[in-house]
Amino acid sequence: MLQPLYVFDMDETLFAEDCSMLWNEFLVEQGVVTSNQFLAEDKRLMALYSAGELNMEDYLSFSMSPLISLHKSEVDQLVERCIDEKILPHLYPQAKALISQLKNANIDTIIISATVHFIVSAIAKRIGIDISMGIGLAIEDDRYTSTIEGIPTYREGKVTRLEQWLNKQDKQYDTIHFYTDSINDLPLCERADHAYLVNPCERLREVSNRPNWQVLEWHL
Repeated sequence: MLQPLYVFDMDETLFAEDCSMLWNEFLVEQGVVTSNQFLAEDKRLMALYSAGELNMEDYLSFSMSPLISLHKSEVDQLVERCIDEKILPHLYPQAKALISQLKNANIDTIIISATVHFIVSAIAKRIGIDISMGIGLAIEDDRYTSTIEGIPTYREGKVTRLEQWLNKQDKQYDTIHFYTDSINDLPLCERADHAYLVNPCERLREVSNRPNWQVLEWHL
């Protein structure tokens, strides 16, 4: 039996904030990061992301540098605390209701995010999303590195990763519904059967007048 599939971007789509930026703020608050320039540099790099101009390798090298001395289990524990204290309060009520509705209807859901996978997977589990894809990082000596493993879930890479996943499924999906806010996700918007632009950035809003594309205004 054919079913729909619902695919979600995460940052500033399901959540009102960028979860990577909230994570970096948390690292500063916890004293894991001591540089007083760290958040300013993070903000500069995320502005490049919003403009569709970010070099992902450069961003990962920067953002993972505070974690190189921590074991994977220590990082994972910090992630869970960050989700509780800083991330979940920013979940859009409209997103929470939609996820609950889809879950009750036994409709499959996926998050595909350009955030690193150890954050994406933890968040997905907490909000009831079935499957998650984020940027995979190599692990060495039980520590996360900034080295990307596999195809990064960024721009066209999101489409590639979704297609790889679909090809491995026994189920057949008749329609793909995709929610995002970002111009970086234009390739996946064009691949989906229905695109929902949640508080879209200016560049995505400019190209939003297409069949089966809908602009949504979500608020906390």
